[in-house]
Amino acid sequence: MTVSWWVWTLLMLAIGAMLAIDLFLHRDNHVIGFREAAVWSGIWIAAGLLFGVILWVWQGGDVAGTYYAGYLMEKALSVDNVFIFALIFSYFAVPAAYQHKVLFWGVIGALVFRLAFIFVGVELLETFFWTAYLFGAFLIYTAYKMAFRHSEQTPPDRNPVVRLVRRVLPTDPAYHGDRFFTRVNGKRVATLLFVVLIAVEATDLIFAIDSVAAILAITTSTFIVWTANAFAILGLRSLYFCLAGLLRRFVHLHYGLAVLLAFAGGKLILSETPIGKLPIPVTLAVIVTTLAVSIIWSLRSSSPHPTPPHPAPHDR
Repeated sequence: MTVSWWVWTLLMLAIGAMLAIDLFLHRDNHVIGFREAAVWSGIWIAAGLLFGVILWVWQGGDVAGTYYAGYLMEKALSVDNVFIFALIFSYFAVPAAYQHKVLFWGVIGALVFRLAFIFVGVELLETFFWTAYLFGAFLIYTAYKMAFRHSEQTPPDRNPVVRLVRRVLPTDPAYHGDRFFTRVNGKRVATLLFVVLIAVEATDLIFAIDSVAAILAITTSTFIVWTANAFAILGLRSLYFCLAGLLRRFVHLHYGLAVLLAFAGGKLILSETPIGKLPIPVTLAVIVTTLAVSIIWSLRSSSPHPTPPHPAPHDR
């Protein structure tokens, strides 16, 4: 689909306005509770679904179905980001009041990086047919790692990007309120909160590679790929605050995400064979079924042990 520049402009302005409202309402760095996070999650999900309706009216059901498939794929894969964010915040002991600010600016960076990845990925797929095989193999390998090596996590402070920042920028190993930079003995230095932000950005950069590759298996329309990514990422902050306390219940979700990555890899490879691209309804069915099975399996496996029934009263 061909999209005019003014449509891109309107979309960017709408997203910028929503982010500005979000930032304004959280300017006091208050601790976000479950209820507030649930309300904001509902708002962001409603925005993502409404955009699909707009596409349906504007471009038809096929385009809208493609967007919804990509949106669901990105939303599912973003859950794994939530696990990593929880690890980073716990590792650096980030005060709860400052976590939203880190995630807010992390999302801004994610939108920019992913837009660049999408343009590069689409260009490669349309120029070199063998790129589909390369991306497909990468997704299948990533699926294997997620399924069988999911517990292997690198400590956030050992991330190469974080280590590079600490070498290049003078860094104070402490928090100074919600500031990313401060002055110590008259010298401008980065605070520990800035190091946390870099850790979040570096982590999302890694996730963006397989995330963008997965949605490119569904469509190579730059507009659809980016909007699906954008609306899924916009709700990532509220999703984190909703799920942070429930992550331990999703014990098998990574298997479901691995299946989705492997499916996307296989779909990308098949697109360059006589079989061609799989129908969007099939893609949607696989995504929804896989997520439902992995979530139900997780919740059943991690549910508290049922309370044993009370013994029957003794016969008198």
